[in-house]
Amino acid sequence: MNQQTPIEAGWRNVELGASDEKFQNLHEFIRKARALLNQNAWDYIVGGTETETTLRRNRMALDEIAFRPRVLRDVSTVDASVETFGRRLRLPVVLAPVGALEIFDPAGAASVARGAGRFGAAHMLSSVTEPGLEKTAEAAPDALRIFQLYVRGDDAFVEDYVSRAVANRYTAFCLTVDTAHYSRRERDIAKRYVRESRLRATGGDHQKALSWHTVKLIKDKFKLPLIIKGIATAEDAQIAVDHGVDWIYVSNHGGRQLDHGRGAMHVLPEIVQAVKGRARIMVDGGFCRGTDIVKAIASGADLVGIGRLQCWALAAAGEDGILRMLELLEDEVIRTLGLLGVTSFAELDPSYLHPATATNMPGVFSAFPLVDIEPYRY
Repeated sequence: MNQQTPIEAGWRNVELGASDEKFQNLHEFIRKARALLNQNAWDYIVGGTETETTLRRNRMALDEIAFRPRVLRDVSTVDASVETFGRRLRLPVVLAPVGALEIFDPAGAASVARGAGRFGAAHMLSSVTEPGLEKTAEAAPDALRIFQLYVRGDDAFVEDYVSRAVANRYTAFCLTVDTAHYSRRERDIAKRYVRESRLRATGGDHQKALSWHTVKLIKDKFKLPLIIKGIATAEDAQIAVDHGVDWIYVSNHGGRQLDHGRGAMHVLPEIVQAVKGRARIMVDGGFCRGTDIVKAIASGADLVGIGRLQCWALAAAGEDGILRMLELLEDEVIRTLGLLGVTSFAELDPSYLHPATATNMPGVFSAFPLVDIEPYRY
């Protein structure tokens, strides 16, 4: 795998498809995506549930952490890669499962998986995005691919999906557990808009009835590593590891399910303490800068999920946009690690972090002060 970083390459420019557009900052993906997306697609990705309080708290939790850098250390060479699932990844990043990716790019998840594979990051495929489990695997056979399921059927339904994931060489299987009831997405309700994928959705009662029975079923019948996505308390993390869950995925669905929840980075420390190394930990929720990734890993996470930024990059430039977005994230991460006085993620721990007062009003764009888009206007 090519380990060359944008720094080592001398800030090489990357041609992005027919547009001949070059992205040099992450916020440029947002600006381009806004120009290309209709209002319904735009609201789908920037919005949350009801008051969007949880969405804003995700950013607030990240912004309330400052760094404690060390100096006079040799950081001539900084390595941002990690080893996980038996693979070496260029960044501790998983492109988080997002439904209906096809509204951002006609190839949907296939573009994301290919872009992630070209770079060397993990991709988690949502069960409610196109082109589906088999075709996404065909599109990116060598990428580190994980499959995520919304339960819309009985035990046989679940077993079928796990078996198909195994047959198509997915590295792990993820069960999402924070969608027992579909939330009120008021941006859509206010417009009387219902996404086509919601009209096609069936089997919601199975998701409402989901219990630890299904976790036990998967662990008892399959050897594929199991991830539980949507853990938000130490109590549930404890139950998960007692069931032999391999990965705890700390997530509040990007602020799109329960309103008035805690920010993901406020939850993460209690999960780390509860798990005590018996399972590995993923986290998502507002992560969109290199500094965000570094804060999460220093706090005890093993992988960081990238959601909205993934969608903006996909909408802006398809597969090449995903690749370039990851390159820019890598550049930010390498510079942050070097300025903290460390040469790899293995040297980080919570001593490099300090509580702080947030300086920005939290919001979906608060990590990008150069973005001049109003996210709350219809």
